[in-house]
Amino acid sequence: LTLCCIQIKRIICYNCKNETMSLLALPPEIFTLKTKLESFVNDRCIPAETEFEAHIEKFSGSDRWSENAIPPVMKELKREAQSLGFWNLFLPHPVPSNLIDTNNSVGDIPVVPKKYLSNREYGILCEVMGRSALAPEACNCSAPDTGNMEVLLKHGSAEQQSRFLMPLLQGKIRSAFLMTEPDVASSDARNLETKLTKIIEGDGKVKYILNGRKWWSTGAMDPRCKLALVVAKMDYSHPSCAAEREKQQHSDDMKKKRGYQTVVIVPMPHPGVKCVRPLTVFGYDDAPHGHAEVSLENVELDASAVVLGEGRGFEIAQSRLGPGRIHHCMRAVGLAARCYELMLERTSQRQTFGKFLYEHGSCRELIADSASDLESARLLTLACAEEIDRLGARGARDKIALIKVTVPELTSRVVDRAVQIFGGAGVSGDFPLARALVGLRTLRIADGPDAVHKQTLAMLELKKAKKRALSRV
Repeated sequence: LTLCCIQIKRIICYNCKNETMSLLALPPEIFTLKTKLESFVNDRCIPAETEFEAHIEKFSGSDRWSENAIPPVMKELKREAQSLGFWNLFLPHPVPSNLIDTNNSVGDIPVVPKKYLSNREYGILCEVMGRSALAPEACNCSAPDTGNMEVLLKHGSAEQQSRFLMPLLQGKIRSAFLMTEPDVASSDARNLETKLTKIIEGDGKVKYILNGRKWWSTGAMDPRCKLALVVAKMDYSHPSCAAEREKQQHSDDMKKKRGYQTVVIVPMPHPGVKCVRPLTVFGYDDAPHGHAEVSLENVELDASAVVLGEGRGFEIAQSRLGPGRIHHCMRAVGLAARCYELMLERTSQRQTFGKFLYEHGSCRELIADSASDLESARLLTLACAEEIDRLGARGARDKIALIKVTVPELTSRVVDRAVQIFGGAGVSGDFPLARALVGLRTLRIADGPDAVHKQTLAMLELKKAKKRALSRV
């Protein structure tokens, strides 16, 4: 918390056109949008959660990942979000003009927001959406689709954008991102073993054969999933790739194994892609989206499936993760804020030993600590978002690592205290607290475990310290 406070004090305000602006400030147009979004989330999405869960509970086994298991209320929420201007708010920059009409639409679906938001501005809206598990998907702003759309928008070919990006922007399909593997420590991407074997045929055409096993493949079992972005290691062992093998032996990137990683698009469903089993997170299967273990067996692809180029996977993955961590962290803040508010309500409703809970000193301490953690998490993340806006994700690597480690821990503590205040009700399914705690604990592993990001942060801090020391010599 001390580190949080130091960082917040350092960057709680920033200079913009010679004016000091609060990290929480919004232009009038976006403030109005935020107010409308708050009403949509509180009045429509949160009340719809009960109906959503009740519909899924009607299904069991593999039927939980069927088209029929998708709750109709989600389609209703999506139509409302489109009409209210909440659709695709995450978009970082304009969609190529050849893909949309003059009304920024495709058919009757407005795929482009009326105003493109900065990372900081969108982060504030992310907090609002994070209050309900349904809101991000209702606004077409949920993972892994947002990250995949950003990859296709930034790195995809015209063909890839037309075939895959546009249906995603319209919300007609969903997607998956396959990186983590069960047999290796995937926090080090150089360990990945899924192979993309290149074959140059007699007529000069190139094809690839993909083989491997992935897990924690979020969305792979969703019946709406029509593409998967797969991170694989290049394999030039085929006799037709002698030149590539020679080049590989003399490449510095290859020696570091970073140049092996390549991202390919696999159309789904595919005969070579088999969802082995659904995975549960502390017992939750998160159907009908969920997470899967996936087998890739002789998946044949042509050159059009490669994103950006061979060996560019590490670059793509990094560009995908920076803004994505802002989204994750601010949604975590929104979820923790909802739990905090429930905790405050509970303290004024229940009595023990002749007093309301809030009248006990120990309870007040929990409230004070939670308020501090919540505000620290919020401002740290917005400060990071502002730095990405100014310097780009690479220039804000230290802040990105900082929030990835700190925000899940801060928000988890808030929810954990709420669970404690609620007692037995806190760990039941009657309130959103238990599920919130599971999600925030999982966030300390998703997109890389805490230990990796602490190492990155420490190395960057030491590098800055060395630079300061040298400047004094």
